[in-house]
Amino acid sequence: MKKRNIAIAALGVAAGAVAVKMLTRADTVELDRVRELVPHSDRSHFVHVDGMRIHYQEFGDPAAPPVILLHGYTSSVYSWHRAAPLIAHSGFRVIAVDLVGFGYSEKPRHFEYTIDAQARVVTRFMDRLGIGQTSLVGCSYGGAVAATVALDTPERVDKLVLVDAVINDDLRSHPILRLASIPGVGEIVTPFIADSRALLRHRMSGTLACANHYMITDERIDAILRPLHAADGHHSLLATSRNWHAERITRDAHLITQPTLIVWGEEDSVIPVRDGYTLRDSIPGSRLLVIKDCGHVPQEERPELLSKLVTEFCVAG
Repeated sequence: MKKRNIAIAALGVAAGAVAVKMLTRADTVELDRVRELVPHSDRSHFVHVDGMRIHYQEFGDPAAPPVILLHGYTSSVYSWHRAAPLIAHSGFRVIAVDLVGFGYSEKPRHFEYTIDAQARVVTRFMDRLGIGQTSLVGCSYGGAVAATVALDTPERVDKLVLVDAVINDDLRSHPILRLASIPGVGEIVTPFIADSRALLRHRMSGTLACANHYMITDERIDAILRPLHAADGHHSLLATSRNWHAERITRDAHLITQPTLIVWGEEDSVIPVRDGYTLRDSIPGSRLLVIKDCGHVPQEERPELLSKLVTEFCVAG
C-alpha cells in the first residue's frame, strides 16, 4: 500500500509539472522583445511568404550575386552569424533565412513541416525578394531543403553547397526523436526536452568536435534555445520530427545537375561522413571536402575556412 501511495504521489507531481509547464509557457517569442540579445539584429528583416512571416538577415551589397544560407534542425540564422559576414565581405549578397517554424520566423500550426514544404517556401521567398537564381548553401536539415530546391526548381539554383547534409531518415532512430513520435507522449516531453539547458549542453558535446568544445558556452546555449522557448516553437520541433522524410535526397541525388560542393566535418557524429561520400558518388561532377577538427557545424566551428570554401566555389566559373 505504501509503494502504491508513493507511485500515486509521484504521478501527481509529474502531472502537476506538466500542467504548470503547459500553462506558463509563452505562446511565441517575438524578435523585438529580445532584439538586443540577437547577433546582427540590425540586419534582420521580415517578409511575408504564403501568408507566413519569414525572418532573415542580409549582408553585403544588394546588387552583388546572391548566396542564400539555410540552417539545420533546432537551429536558426544564428548558425551563420560568423560565416555570413565573411562571405558577404568577399563580394556577395548573403541572405541567412530562418526556415518556417524556426528562429524568428512564424511557426504556424497549419504548416506541413516537411522538407518539400520548406523547399517551396524558399523558392517563394526568393520570388518575394526578386531573386531569380542564387547559390544555395544548406547545412544538416537545411542541406536536405537546399537539395530539394535544386531538384524541384533547378533553374533557381546556380550552385549548390551541402554542408553535413541530411540525406536519409537515419536520425529518426535517435531516442529523442523516437520518443517524440509517440502520439501524446511527444506533446508532453517536447517542451521539457526543448527547453533543457543541460540536455542541449550534452548534445553540443556530441555535435561539436572535441577541439571545439570551448564553444559550449551559455551565450551559444541561450542563442539556440531562445527562439524556440515557447509553445509554437515546441510544436514546430515536434511536427518537423514527425514529418522527417529525407530518403529522397539519397534516391534522387544523381539527378542534381548544378555544380555542387559537399563539405563535411571529419568528426561529425550526428551525420557520418560516409553520407558525404554517398553524395559525392551520386551527384555528377561534385566535389567533397572533409574538414579536420570539425564536427557537425563547420560554419560555426571553422567559419573562416567554410566561408573561404564557399566563396571560392561560388566565384569559380
